[in-house]
Amino acid sequence: MDTSLTKSTETSTSDLGRRVRAARLAHDLTLETASRLCGVSRSTLSKVENGLMSPTFDVLQKIVVGLKIDLGELFGSTPKVNASGRRALTRKDTGQRHAYRGYQMELLATDLAHKAMLPFRIRITAHTLDAFDDWGRHEGEEFLYVISGSVCLYSELYAPTHLNAGDSLYFDSRTGHAAVSTSEEDAEVLWMATNADLLQPGTGASKK
Repeated sequence: MDTSLTKSTETSTSDLGRRVRAARLAHDLTLETASRLCGVSRSTLSKVENGLMSPTFDVLQKIVVGLKIDLGELFGSTPKVNASGRRALTRKDTGQRHAYRGYQMELLATDLAHKAMLPFRIRITAHTLDAFDDWGRHEGEEFLYVISGSVCLYSELYAPTHLNAGDSLYFDSRTGHAAVSTSEEDAEVLWMATNADLLQPGTGASKK
């Protein structure tokens, strides 16, 4: 198994926190106001800014919408604005990394802003649901493809779904969910989610 996704998560969490604070201050927002706009608690936002908490994808989605920034900016990239004929090449192990709970994530195609979907290469380090304190849920839809190993996707609405290498699943992100590796080694997956900022009113797409 490729171990490149395990690099220095403490540094990336600290850097992400500084970028969140910079984005908040750029809008001249207090911590209290920003927490209301983002829909996350003041204490959570403060912990993220100070590098004391590695935010879940759900929290990241709320922050980028509330602060009106692109997810790639929080990962340290400078995404390009919309243009015709857009494309993004990501060489092996050059995506932007983030870790939380049972996932080691690598965000791909970070040089494009306002993408319709967010592609991640993820190493699932969780092997039981004990790694999670709550379901993951947010607006949009997701697609999961297993590259190696085997995975079980747990859901609020459906029986646990077991996936092997080459299997895939498309599902509603609003349904609580969590994925764990069921193989002896950590599973590696391609995980894609629709972009939260494109689901907001006035951005060309509507919430369901």
